[in-house]
Amino acid sequence: MTYWALNAFFLGAVAVVVIVAIATRKPPRWLAMLASAAILLIVSAVFDNIMIGIGLVGYDRSLISGVFVGVAPVEDFAYAVAAVVLLPSLWALLARKGNRA
Repeated sequence: MTYWALNAFFLGAVAVVVIVAIATRKPPRWLAMLASAAILLIVSAVFDNIMIGIGLVGYDRSLISGVFVGVAPVEDFAYAVAAVVLLPSLWALLARKGNRA
């Protein structure tokens, strides 16, 4: 299984949660998500490159796309994107009525 196939499973589950949040008229705050994503992706790029560079984490070259940000494969950033989208969507869905943060 490639890393993109594994990511597709997680990103698909995240997409379902977002669709449910939007369908129930509790959409997440997109601008806040975009700002959070930008910050998290920059921090991930820095620290993922450090961790991969020192050999703490490694990837099977036959299972990655071959597209890199530094030494980190782009597949590595899918989890950051999933977290930035999933958590606010869950928050919107699980917030008590009248208590939307």
